Amino acid sequence: MDQIQLFTARYQRDAAGFRWRIAAARGMNKAASTSFGSPAAMPVVSLAEWTASAARRMDAADLFFGHGTANAFDEACWMAAHVLGLPPDFEDFALGQSLTQPAFDDLERLLIQRIETRKPLAYLVGHAWFAGLRFEVDEHTLIPRSPIAELIHQGLQPWLDLDRPLKVLDVGTGCGCIAAALAWYWPKLAIDAVDISAAALAWAERNVAALELGDRVALTHSDLFEALGTRRYDLIVSNPPYVPERSMLELPPEYRHEPAAALAAGADGLDVVRRLLFEAPEHLTAGGLLLIEVGEAQAAAELLLADSGAVWLEFEHGGEGVFLIDRAACTALRDAARA
Repeated sequence: MDQIQLFTARYQRDAAGFRWRIAAARGMNKAASTSFGSPAAMPVVSLAEWTASAARRMDAADLFFGHGTANAFDEACWMAAHVLGLPPDFEDFALGQSLTQPAFDDLERLLIQRIETRKPLAYLVGHAWFAGLRFEVDEHTLIPRSPIAELIHQGLQPWLDLDRPLKVLDVGTGCGCIAAALAWYWPKLAIDAVDISAAALAWAERNVAALELGDRVALTHSDLFEALGTRRYDLIVSNPPYVPERSMLELPPEYRHEPAAALAAGADGLDVVRRLLFEAPEHLTAGGLLLIEVGEAQAAAELLLADSGAVWLEFEHGGEGVFLIDRAACTALRDAARA
């Protein structure tokens, strides 16, 4: 997918947070020019030295970043937080700490694994961050990175007040990040979440349980709306597959570790989006809203939604390709397509 999201909206303190950390690392170790080739090569003096070296080596290996971090230094800091047990938003003074030999060895092993396998770091460490919450993931689930996280923090005013007892559906929940984050930050919501992948739903169940949200997030195995009967919702949210066929062939190696079914969506990237738009009226309340991320398929979606009244949302912390549309507009689009 083409979205480069924040490591986490809560913990990065916006994209400037890591840029500030880069400056701090350079200030602490202006001479950090050593390259470390293997876990046994040599210890480093400080975390600042190791992160600077790791970032250079990842850049030299031409790794791609887009699964929770935006650049090599961000990725190195995530590795450090994982290995050293630091909070994701660790302060700059932590960069000055000396690394023990075991910590250095663990960091080097993780770095070498990232370079050699080209697997996204989230899969190597077994978790990702979304909307300030930790979610366990593996290669059966898409790695959380949607700009919808910002909307969850801020709410959907003026279109919808989430601080009310509303019924919400998350379609294609994956590891459960959108559904769980909505339940976490908006305690009056009652949320259903569906996915066609039983393996992904197993991770969603674990994550919902870890956050103690099982009484407010109900998980169902379903191809979009098929298993939901006549249930209706005030809000339907989805980050569906939206990568066009041609783009699938050009994806960096990191994306090829993710489930293809969670990415690929036909010639124009809108195969699933069309189904959502045309089937949603049967599952939205009279004033219900449909919120969909379409990412790089935005241009095609804009043509499909022309004159529909859909609203393209803007994001303070980066991201695009998310629109909001009401039930009446979905109905009109469906009827026009069938005419």
